[in-house]
Amino acid sequence: MTATGFALRTDGVGKRYRKGWALRDCTLDLPAGGVIALVGPNGAGKTTLLRLVVGLLAPSTGTVEVLGHDVADSTPQTLSRVGFLAQDHPLYRRFTVAEMLRFGRSCNLRFDQELAERRLAKRGIPLDRRAGTLSGGQQAQVALALALAKRPDLLVLDEPVASLDPLARHEFMQVLMGAVAEDGVTVLFSSHVVHELERVCDHLVVLDQGRVTLTGDIDTLLAEHRLLVGPRTTHDLDRSAAVVEAVHSDRHTTLLVRDGGLPAAPGWQARPVALEDLVLAYLRRSSEPSATVPSGVAA
Repeated sequence: MTATGFALRTDGVGKRYRKGWALRDCTLDLPAGGVIALVGPNGAGKTTLLRLVVGLLAPSTGTVEVLGHDVADSTPQTLSRVGFLAQDHPLYRRFTVAEMLRFGRSCNLRFDQELAERRLAKRGIPLDRRAGTLSGGQQAQVALALALAKRPDLLVLDEPVASLDPLARHEFMQVLMGAVAEDGVTVLFSSHVVHELERVCDHLVVLDQGRVTLTGDIDTLLAEHRLLVGPRTTHDLDRSAAVVEAVHSDRHTTLLVRDGGLPAAPGWQARPVALEDLVLAYLRRSSEPSATVPSGVAA
């Protein structure tokens, strides 16, 4: 853990490309320890943010602080504490697995080759196989072994399971969670599929259209939100009064509210909300009209 207790802090970070802003006014304080889910649709700015975190891009505005150090002033020693795995699991296809490990060792200040070999042996991946002949799941395991061999304090993963089949995804997550438990590494894991992360993540960041729309400890967010179900109302719904989303059927209205757990009014039932439904509601929110809370509904 860092002296401040934060693995990542950003202040007003933005990144502009020729066609416009990929990220705007991004301010985050993400804790050290555990797994942080970075969620959003394609094009939300997730990859841009991760590349800023690991120093592959420089911000157009604002500052990025990783493990207590400004990324703009990062030294090789600081960068050695950060591991990064891109979505396409980049490997030199003509290298054998053993050659990839030697290459990793030569490029990093600290690299535990014995640890990487043990992890690969557990998965039955031979060291004499060329990377290009491995299955997609095996390539992902080699790439993960290389990243973990750095013994990073922060491991940044950019949708690493997006191209894997269900079994390979399960095996990848199993190895990753084992590393979190054994080594205490902090993981920042991006995805646009919430159910991949729901069971393993402690903290949530939702990005949409280059902006942070929701962030916080997952248990706290779920406790603060709930669904209210009651008779269909014709009142306007005002989101400024804690209503995140309103859905109407022929006979009922369902409100997703952020209200700290206040009881529902008579005639309305309160229900817990699932993480995936919470995320989807915030992603839909920007495209829906504003609303007011109906009379008699606690919000």
